[in-house]
This record gives sequence, structure tokens and C-alpha cells, in this order.
Amino acid sequence: MTAYKPIAEYHHLSAEQFFNEIAPAQQPVVIRNFAGHWPLVAAAQRRPQDLVNYLLRFYTGKKVRIFVAPPAAKKRFYYNDDLTDVNYISGEERVDLFLGRLLELMDREIYPAISMQNSSTSELLPGLSGDNNSDFFPTIEPRLWIGNEGIVSAHYDGADNIACVVAGRRRFIVFPPNQTGNLYPGPLNFTPAGAPVSLVDLHAPDLERYPLFKTALANAYSAELAPGDAIFIPMLWWHHVESLAKVNALMNYWWNGSAVKGATSPSPIDSLNIALLAMRDLTPNQRSAWRFLFDHYLFKQGVDPASYIPAHQQHLLGPLSEEYVRTIKDYFIDKLKLDLRKPTTPPTIS
Repeated sequence: MTAYKPIAEYHHLSAEQFFNEIAPAQQPVVIRNFAGHWPLVAAAQRRPQDLVNYLLRFYTGKKVRIFVAPPAAKKRFYYNDDLTDVNYISGEERVDLFLGRLLELMDREIYPAISMQNSSTSELLPGLSGDNNSDFFPTIEPRLWIGNEGIVSAHYDGADNIACVVAGRRRFIVFPPNQTGNLYPGPLNFTPAGAPVSLVDLHAPDLERYPLFKTALANAYSAELAPGDAIFIPMLWWHHVESLAKVNALMNYWWNGSAVKGATSPSPIDSLNIALLAMRDLTPNQRSAWRFLFDHYLFKQGVDPASYIPAHQQHLLGPLSEEYVRTIKDYFIDKLKLDLRKPTTPPTIS
């Protein structure tokens, strides 16, 4: 059994301390009892039926996208065996019918993994976030995730994330960004749920095929969260998530990066795709040379160019207004004649 590193824990953490000290450090932390005062958590701790009854008090009648993985998937929402498709089906369903089905499956010995993911609380359950508010995020809409036992392979988000367990238990195994190559990321543009995932099965790793995964495991952190507990997962930290009970629910907050409300393209992941297109045919030496320019201008490894270029000539290297940033991004999108928010399906290679 893998001996994961523990994640630092806090039992009393103010919003000021979090945003001034914790978030800038970009290291994961667990915040115990982050939402212990929420009525949603209290309802879930009584009975699963009480959780469902509480949620339906806010329900608008709108449908939500749900995901169903057959028992053969072993609770893992992933690809099929040859990466030509995913191993689950999805469709639209009423929330009340989905929750009823979730309760029905509790008594089954063999059952599918079902889930509603990344659901808008304001659209489906208006008033829920107001009744279960956080002084960390007074104006940010949380997203809701509900399901039974399930596994989501290691993936990353393009924004900082606080994920709060409100029902059941969840296990998080996280890897720092410097382990990306050792996790064998899958396709950028064909993913199970929007973000690239590790192709390694954490519970049955094929170390002959993926030998560097041993190094990733040696640098992994793990924590198990109970109802009311939360975890801060910094941007681009890989996280493998397991729901451990037959009724699980989680609310999370993304507040920067690609998840900012009204964020414009190109996003960082868009920019990665553009860089791949622009530099794919360069020689190794040419790509290595470009890396030095990225290190200088973007990652600022060494002297900051803004420290010696006059302020009136810094342009993209200096302070910018939000309006100017949006104008520049729109210019490049128009120049490329691409809508990067709607990626096209790559051609099939026979």
C-alpha cells in the first residue's frame, strides 16, 4: 500500500489568512469543518433521504446532465479500452428523478456509478448557496457534485479550487505540477470530462508501460474528508478523487484562472494548444531556444524585463487594465480566425 504524504491541516482558518497566506503559497491544505455549520451538511448527516428532501426545497424543475458508468467500469469514469470513446453514457434528467434513483441504488449489491457533476446551483437550486454561505466566497457561485461511489482519475483544473464535502466521504490524492510527465497525461482535446487525465490506473498501475509513475507516487499527497471538511487544490495540481459512500455530495468554488466568470479566450489551455501548433515542427534545438524566451518574458527566470524597460514601453510586460487585456485577446482570436472556446474534433488518422 502506498504511503502518501499527509496534507497540512487547519481547523480554524479565516478568509483573510487563507487569501493572504495559504492561497499565494500554492500548496494544498485541508480545512477541517469548513462547512460544519451548513444546514446542507446537517441534513446529510441525519439520513440520505433528509439530504434529498433538503435539496428539493430549492429545486426549480430544470434538467441536469447526468453520467452513468456500468458496473463493468468498476466505478471509474474514464475512457474505453482503446481510447476511442468514454466508458459511460450521459444525458439530461430531472434532479428529483436523479436523486430518487440515487436512493434506490443504495440497497443494490451490483449497481452503476451515477453522478451529476459541476452543476450550477443558481440555475437548479436557487437559494441553496445563500442558505449555505461561506465568508470566503460571498459573491461566487458554488458548483454542486452528487453521486454514489465513483472514481475520477487524476486531472488538473485551470483555477484554484476549494472543494467541500457535504455528504459521504471523499479521498483526494494530489500530485504537484512538476509530476505532470510522470503521470502520463492523456489527450489534450479528447477528455472524459473536459480536463486531461492521467492514463495510469492508480489502483492497478501498469509500471512496465508507465515506469515513471513510481516517481509520481513518491511525491503524492493524500487526505480523506468527512462532511463539512474542505480541501484547497491549487491551480494545475493533479487530483485523483474517490467518492467512498453510496450517497456523496460536494460543493466547490473556483475563483480565478479559466473559471473566472466572463473570462475571455484564449485561456491558458487555449494558449498551450496554440503553442503546440506554432512550434510542433521546430527542431529540438529550436524549441529549446524558444524555452529561454518563455523563461525570460513569461516565467521571469532571472531579471524581470519590467525592471529595466521604461514603463511607457512595457506594454504586455507591465500593468494592464482589464479592458486592454480583453481587447488584445479579442484581437488575437480574430487574427487566428478561431473560436477557441469551441474546439473542433481532430481528423481521424487511418
